[in-house]
Amino acid sequence: MPPPSIAIFGAGLIGRRHIEQAVAQATLCAIVDPTEAARDLAKSLNVPHFETPSACLAACHPDGVVIATPNQMHASHALMCIDADIPVLIEKPLADTLDAADQIVKASEARGAAVLTGHHRRHNPIIKAAHTAIAAGKLGDIRTVNGQFWLYKPDDYFDATWRKGAGAGPAMINMIHDIDLLRHLCGDIADVQAMRSNQSRGGVVEDTAAVMMRFENGALGTFSISDTVVAPWSWEMTSAENPIYPHHLGACYTIGGTLASLSIPDLKLWTHEGSRSWWNPISSQTLPFQPEDAFALQFAHFLDVIAGAPPLVSAREGRESLATVLDVVEHPLEPNPEAHP
Repeated sequence: MPPPSIAIFGAGLIGRRHIEQAVAQATLCAIVDPTEAARDLAKSLNVPHFETPSACLAACHPDGVVIATPNQMHASHALMCIDADIPVLIEKPLADTLDAADQIVKASEARGAAVLTGHHRRHNPIIKAAHTAIAAGKLGDIRTVNGQFWLYKPDDYFDATWRKGAGAGPAMINMIHDIDLLRHLCGDIADVQAMRSNQSRGGVVEDTAAVMMRFENGALGTFSISDTVVAPWSWEMTSAENPIYPHHLGACYTIGGTLASLSIPDLKLWTHEGSRSWWNPISSQTLPFQPEDAFALQFAHFLDVIAGAPPLVSAREGRESLATVLDVVEHPLEPNPEAHP
């Protein structure tokens, strides 16, 4: 059997990573993006270029499509593929609104369509090791969770104007990955309270937010996010998952249980020597794992999904992570009229 043919909708920062995987693991049959840079990229790879998804699907019927267009376009592009019975990998977030996500879930489940939500971090061996330890009861009952996404995005990051508009912001662009991992590791989230601020950039979306969560299992959690602070405490900088970010040893999540606590991504499992007591020494052991490229693993899984395997992160799973993040961004924004970069 020849390798599946894959079309990539969107040739931006993330789309290009999917293009690399399509070239390596499958047959890249089309790049869909209206920019001149995308046209040049398609020419360099000797593959057809289309300005719109409709033009692409009118000209060919790929075995699978990766949707890496701006968040606000995910639903319309996904529904187009579902209607054409083409399996899709939809970059996170599944959509920019819950109604749009529900449309994808309803359409995919009604047609039995293959939809994989692009929460690639679930495929990372670090997360697989953490999930295995938690599922095996090594932490006991989870009681508290803490997470951070702190870094500084330069001004040219916002040259793509959609990143400054409604449906964007660090909660939707970045924290949705973190929330998805916390749900994957610790269970569904029942309640959310949050505060958001645009104190630094003064835009229509937040640049900083503080979140409190109650998980369905009773655990309580906090998450702090800002893309306007100089700091190393984020998955991007601590996991070494993507080489474009500088690597810093440390943790961005801590999960506390009645038997032990676990920090991630350094995978340090902390336990007391002897009985559990703050008077007894506490030490850590590092959980073993074998590093692999999470994007490559996710793309290989997408090829399995095309062949009929169930998706690790279904459309419904993507919808649930989106719902939690929307609970955050629907909290009122605290504007600062004297905001400055």
